[in-house]
Order: sequence, then C-alpha cells, then structure tokens
Amino acid sequence: MSFEISMNRVFKAPDFDKYANKLLSKADFKELNKFIVHLKNNSDIGKPLGYDFLREKKIGSKRVYSLVYEDICLILLVATSNKKTQQGTIDNIKLYLNEYKEYAYQIYTNIKK
Repeated sequence: MSFEISMNRVFKAPDFDKYANKLLSKADFKELNKFIVHLKNNSDIGKPLGYDFLREKKIGSKRVYSLVYEDICLILLVATSNKKTQQGTIDNIKLYLNEYKEYAYQIYTNIKK
C-alpha cells in the first residue's frame, strides 16, 4: 500500500503584490512568507469566511485572503486589507469568485503541461 502526499501549490492573484506592497510592512512580509510555507502543507490555516474555501489570515494588524482549491491542491492569495477595508475587500473577493477560480484552473492547466 502506498500513500501519495500532495503538497499545495501557493500562487498570487495578478494584483496581490501591488496591494500587499502598499499595505504590508517588512515584518508583515516575513510573516506572510512563513504563512505561505505553512499553507503548502496545510490548507486549513486561517478563518473561513462564509465558504470553507475563502479564508482570512491575520498578519500583524492586517489581513491576507486566500482561496483554497483542494481538488487541484492549489491556494490562491487574492487580497490584503486592514480592519477599515476588511468588509469591502471580502465583498469584492466574493464578487470575483468565478474569475479567481478560472485563473486558478488556468494556472493548474499550465503546470500540468
């Protein structure tokens, strides 16, 4: 009997870095990098937000949002916010769930080639 352990692949949505660079400090980026390493082994990190696959992880006083696609072992970092912009950011992510999913599956398809 053999077991295959699948590690998650973690990617960033196209504008993730643009917004993260504006909002996160150097210390926050260090914590973000640790978070990414942990996500590769455990997709359940972070607080679910209405859906099991939409998660929020608090980093310092900021928040990082990710979408978990367990069927393809892929996690997409989609946005960052502070407390003030939190609800608007979550609403915006929910508005674009289909586009994010399309992007994630496109990445997956390109990896498999």
